[in-house]
Amino acid sequence: MNQKRKYKTYSKEFKEEAVSLVTEQGYSVAEAAEAVGVNPNQIYNWKNQQEEQVKGTMLNDNERTELIKLRAENKRLKMEKDILKKASAFFAKEMK
Repeated sequence: MNQKRKYKTYSKEFKEEAVSLVTEQGYSVAEAAEAVGVNPNQIYNWKNQQEEQVKGTMLNDNERTELIKLRAENKRLKMEKDILKKASAFFAKEMK
């Protein structure tokens, strides 16, 4: 049988609380992981993600949504430009 593995998802607040145990309350990563019931590697990953967001090197949810929207709009505008370019070339030939 080929069953898909189900991954547990955690809320943003849960991740922030788990990281705050390490950064603000002085727990070791292993202690914090045991306290909240996750793998220590997850705490390290969440901590790194929070640090990247603070530095500004990682996009937040709103920025990511806007980027996707802008890329779609850019693609649409490029297609429209190509259509207009072809149409103008066609009509330029017709005028000669």
